[in-house]
Amino acid sequence: MSAALLTAGLLALAPLAMAQVYPPPAPMKGDTAVADQVGQNKEFAVPSVVGMGPSKGLVLHYERLSQFNIKSELRDREPQGEASTTVTKNARAFVKAYAPLWNHPHLKVILGVNYDREEFNFKDPNASVLYRNLEEKGLKTIGTQLAVIRPVDAVHWYIARVKGELNGDYTSSELTLKDYLKTSAEFIYGWKKSPTFAWGLGVQLGYTFGRQSLYPVLLYNRTFSPQWGVESLFPARVTFRYNVSPKTLLFAGYTVDGLNYNIKLREPLQNGLRTLILRETEVKPRVRLEREIYDFLWFGLEGGYRYNYSFNNVDQNSNTRGLFGTGSSDKTIVNTLGGAPYASVELFLVPPRKFLKKTISK
Repeated sequence: MSAALLTAGLLALAPLAMAQVYPPPAPMKGDTAVADQVGQNKEFAVPSVVGMGPSKGLVLHYERLSQFNIKSELRDREPQGEASTTVTKNARAFVKAYAPLWNHPHLKVILGVNYDREEFNFKDPNASVLYRNLEEKGLKTIGTQLAVIRPVDAVHWYIARVKGELNGDYTSSELTLKDYLKTSAEFIYGWKKSPTFAWGLGVQLGYTFGRQSLYPVLLYNRTFSPQWGVESLFPARVTFRYNVSPKTLLFAGYTVDGLNYNIKLREPLQNGLRTLILRETEVKPRVRLEREIYDFLWFGLEGGYRYNYSFNNVDQNSNTRGLFGTGSSDKTIVNTLGGAPYASVELFLVPPRKFLKKTISK
């Protein structure tokens, strides 16, 4: 991939990122994209605002939690049993990349791919069959998404996105779409009130709250001064921003993360089950630093505290999904996880500053 193509791709990603938990977006020229149409300049609104950080085209991320306790209520037997131990390792890593398939001021189509991996280690894995099955097992996510960013005019815009992911403990030899495919989608319609204020309303279908459900979202981006601003996609994320300089940004807020894995057990439960769905929902108050290393290369440091809302194992065969999160499913194992501090480090590529200056000057 040539440097020019990579740079063009990074610039095209700016409006897309607002529809995602990560990465955050970067504003285009001021607050709009400009196109020459029939001898006239026409402005097109986008959801980003002045003051946001640079768009991210390629992201490398590693996250680690400190030790925490886990207590499990085992419902795969009569009478019900209990188990507990300490999680000595919970680490996560991911790689994300985005590329433009269509890049025009009035229409942008972006292709994204990602690979995620999560691992657990337990102080006493023999305390439960669940711990033994998760011990040193890689829980993987391979995903791809297609996003459409459509500026309608100087005020109105919308974003539509569909995503498919293969989530679980699969190997290449046993990977099947039927067993591991998870799908999500979103649509947001918004208004650009000024270069420093954009907001929108929409819906998301996804796994942020554990099971697949449809819920409303509010996008709110506002820059209050040259230093202060807020970027949010409520209820999944609210972040306050402080611009120390064009090369250094500070953030504080929270995120709600949802994970959903299909697991084929190496050792069956007492009731004979060999497949489970692991649903995890957590809330993370956090602070974050982003800093330029060299022109197109940045790094991010983040720290916070993980509050676990749910970490339950569901019988895959009895699981029924309702569009609004309704429906019944058997919780075979109910887990209670202790809170834990976490830290992460990130490297990401952004558009070179020289290229941005040339683009703005045109």
